[in-house]
Amino acid sequence: MRRNIQVEPREPQYIVTTDVTFAQVDAWYGHTRQDLKLDLIYPYDAEKEYPCIVWICGGAWLTMDKSAHLAYLTELARKGFVVASVQYRTSNEAKFPAQLQDVKAAIRYLRAHAGRYHIDSEKFGVMGESAGGHLTCMAALAKDPSYDVGEYLEYSSSVQAACPWYPPTDFRGFPYASAEQCAAAPESLLLGKNVMCNQEEALGYCPVSLVTKDAPPFLIIHGEQDHTVPFSQSELLHDALEKAGCDVTLLAIQDADHADLRFFQKEIWAEIERFFAEKL
Repeated sequence: MRRNIQVEPREPQYIVTTDVTFAQVDAWYGHTRQDLKLDLIYPYDAEKEYPCIVWICGGAWLTMDKSAHLAYLTELARKGFVVASVQYRTSNEAKFPAQLQDVKAAIRYLRAHAGRYHIDSEKFGVMGESAGGHLTCMAALAKDPSYDVGEYLEYSSSVQAACPWYPPTDFRGFPYASAEQCAAAPESLLLGKNVMCNQEEALGYCPVSLVTKDAPPFLIIHGEQDHTVPFSQSELLHDALEKAGCDVTLLAIQDADHADLRFFQKEIWAEIERFFAEKL
């Protein structure tokens, strides 16, 4: 049997390219260099520029896999975005703010190569889960020039919209029974010092301390039954942004725990797509 079909090209071809080196950083006690890499999904379309969404994986700042959610990120890209999933150094490789510096380096790299990947350099969003949610908030709120190090410093690392999932926003708000218990907590390992014993310094690395009236729009997503990062952490950030007069929405998912399967349902991704389409 033979069939003929006529097809009208209406959508671009989407390309996935993995392990693109966006920066090099010191490793192994400063004796060696380490490549930092990103995965990228972009439309092969020379006629148009697309907003870019940067994804930041979670893992308590102790572990991460930039490729873990590519299936979902690809679906988001097909809605009209360039999507980049970026690597950052974990807390056993470097202490904060190295992780934020890595994320900002990735954003600058993408802006520097915007023409290559058909990115609209004025429209960057950032999204991440858990530890990546914290870094999402910090990328959107932290304006200190010391967080921009490395190459492509002539390009901005600013973002125009942020979507953190179940983010730690105030390290002082985690219920540890003692300073000894807190010493082994992920946020203490991230900072390289006990958060309970250094609360004022720890607060300076928390999103709630960096809210200003010029913060970009936020869509915060959190499960109401989160047993790892309390739901109150997102409430704190939401209330601070709202008090400052910022554009913020807290999307509470009923019955959802940390990294719950509910976050990967179509309803949630439709909310995310709508948010970035409106704000970028």
